Order: sequence, then C-alpha cells, then structure tokens
Amino acid sequence: MMLEITLTVLILVGAVFTFIGSLGLARMPDFYTRLHGPTKATTIGVGSLLIASMIHFSTQDNGLSFHEVLVTLFLFITAPVSAHLLSKAALHRRIRSLSEPPPLIDATDHNAVTSDEPPPSPSPAPRPSAHPSR
Repeated sequence: MMLEITLTVLILVGAVFTFIGSLGLARMPDFYTRLHGPTKATTIGVGSLLIASMIHFSTQDNGLSFHEVLVTLFLFITAPVSAHLLSKAALHRRIRSLSEPPPLIDATDHNAVTSDEPPPSPSPAPRPSAHPSR
C-alpha cells in the first residue's frame, strides 16, 4: 500500500511539473522566458516520473532497475546544454527580450545595444575564406 502511494505521488508531481513546463512554453511572452519553463520544470517532472518508474520496476523484477538512472543522467546533462545553445543562437540572431537590458558599462556597449548594425569585429585581421581566390 505504501509503495502505491509513493508511486502515485511521484507520478502526480512529475505530471504537474511537466504540465507547468509545457504551459510556460506556450504562454510566456518572449523567447528567453519560454526557454526557462521547459528547461527547469520539465526536467524536474521527467526526473520524478523516472524515479517512479525505477521504483516500480525494481520492486517488480529481481534486482534494481538502473535504466532510468541512465536516462536521468542523459536528461540532466543534455537539457542545460541545449538551453544554453538555444539562448546563444537567439543572442546571435539578435532576438529581443521584453525585459529591460542590464545597465550599460560604457558608450561602446550603448552603441551596440541601440544600433541595428552588427558590432565591429574585435580583430582587424582578415577572416579566412572558405573559397580562396585562385
């Protein structure tokens, strides 16, 4: 009886966190806040569901079930990396956030934020071409 209650609580917690993460993905106003919901809430939700699965299959079979541990490790490693890459791609594409930018440090930063032109290259050295001239 205690096992069923534990599994039920873990599944409900996982379902609620997954739903909140999915709702945040659909309802948040800009890209950066939309990215926050699935990376935090859904990771906790899926982790709770995987713990419930591990407990269930460990009590049903002979021995511990570690498949879910590997899935959890994979999820906890790949979710932050993918969120970081998505946000970095959004920064490179200059997708604007609805929140206020942080205070400026100097005039160079002010010009970079207010102009639509790409920032100047930090290095005056020419870039190598993929197709060198013949």
